[in-house]
Amino acid sequence: MRSDEHDRLYLSPPHLGRHELNYLHKAIEDNWVAPVGPNLDGFEQDLAQYTGRGHCVALSSGTAAIHLGLLLLGVGPGDEVIVPSFTFVATANPVRYLGAEPVFVDSEADTWNLCPERLREALTERQRLGKSVKALIVVHLYGMPARLAEVLAIAAEFGVPVLEDAAEALGSRYRQQPLGSFGALSVLSFNGNKIITTSGGGALLTDEAAWAARTRFLATQARDAAPHYQHSEQGYNYRLSNLLAGIGRGQMELIEDRVKRRREIYALYQELLRPLEALHVGPAEADDVRANRWLTTILLRPEHTSRTPEDLRQHLERRNIEARPLWKPLHLQPLFAAAPAYGGQVCADLFSRGLCLPSGSAMTDADVRRVVQALRETL
Repeated sequence: MRSDEHDRLYLSPPHLGRHELNYLHKAIEDNWVAPVGPNLDGFEQDLAQYTGRGHCVALSSGTAAIHLGLLLLGVGPGDEVIVPSFTFVATANPVRYLGAEPVFVDSEADTWNLCPERLREALTERQRLGKSVKALIVVHLYGMPARLAEVLAIAAEFGVPVLEDAAEALGSRYRQQPLGSFGALSVLSFNGNKIITTSGGGALLTDEAAWAARTRFLATQARDAAPHYQHSEQGYNYRLSNLLAGIGRGQMELIEDRVKRRREIYALYQELLRPLEALHVGPAEADDVRANRWLTTILLRPEHTSRTPEDLRQHLERRNIEARPLWKPLHLQPLFAAAPAYGGQVCADLFSRGLCLPSGSAMTDADVRRVVQALRETL
C-alpha cells in the first residue's frame, strides 16, 4: 500500500536558490527577454571558463548540441557514427536526423562506458567493409568519466574525430581535466534533472573559433548577412534564451557545491548499503578521476537475491520514492533493431540488474536513509 506519510522523493529534481533570481530580475528590469542578451553571453563565458574550452555556444538542448556538432564534423547521408549502446536515445537520434546510421559499441564493466577493445573491433571492421565512419561519440554515463586516454588514442589512430557527450558529467574530471574539454567538440545538457539546470538547455563547446561562429549561425536560422531576411542554407531555431541563461548563471555559481553534495549522497548510500550482499553501489571511481555522481546507481547480485530491479522500483514507488531503471541499451531498442552492434552483453547485463536511486543535491541524509530503509524492506 502506497504511503502518504512522507513527501515524494524524486530522482533528480531541480535545485534552485536565490542566485538565479538576481540574473532574472536584472534581465526583466533591462527588458532583455529577447533570445540573446547579457545573460546568454555571460553563461557561455562561465561554461567556457569552467571547462577550459576556448568557446561555448548555449543552445536549447543537449540534443541540439549533438545535432550541430555532428553537422560541423561533416556527418551526412550514408555516413556512420560510432555510438555507445549504453546511453540515452538522445545521443543517437541526431545521427538519424542527418541521414547517417549509428553503429553501437558495448560498455566495459569498470566505468560502464564505451569499451576500447570493442571500439577497436568496430572501427577495424567498418574500415574493412569500406564504410564511412565520420565521427565517434563518447559518453560519460551518470557522470563517470570514460576511459578517455584509450578511446581518444584509438580514434586518432583511425582518423575519426570525437564528439564528447558530457550531458551528464558537468563537474566531473579525468586526470584533473574537466569533462567537456575533450575531443573536437563537447556537449552539455541543462535539462531539469541535470546537476545544474536552465529548465531546458544545452551547450556546444569547442576550441575552434570558426566552429563556434558556425554553430551560432546555424542555431539562429542560418540568416545571411543582409538587411533583409535572406537564407542560403538550412538553419535551426536552437539558441538558448537570455532568461533561461540567467538561471544557468545563478546555477553555475553553485556548481562545486552541487557536485560536492551529490558525491556525499553517493558515499552515504555506499556506506549504508554495504551490509546488503544482494546489491552493489557503483560504478567505482578510479584514482585518476572525479565523478560528479549525478545519479547514484545500484546493481543487484542474482546469486544473493531473486528480486529484480523492477521489484525494487515498485516497492520504492509504494513508499512514494521515485527510482528509474538504468538506460536500456540502444542496440536492444526497436528503433535501432537493424543497426550494427559490437558486443552488447555487458550493457545488457547492467540494464537487467541496475537501478538509479534518488540523488538530488537538495536531499538530506534523512532522505537517503529513508530510501535505504525501503530497500532493506524488500531485500
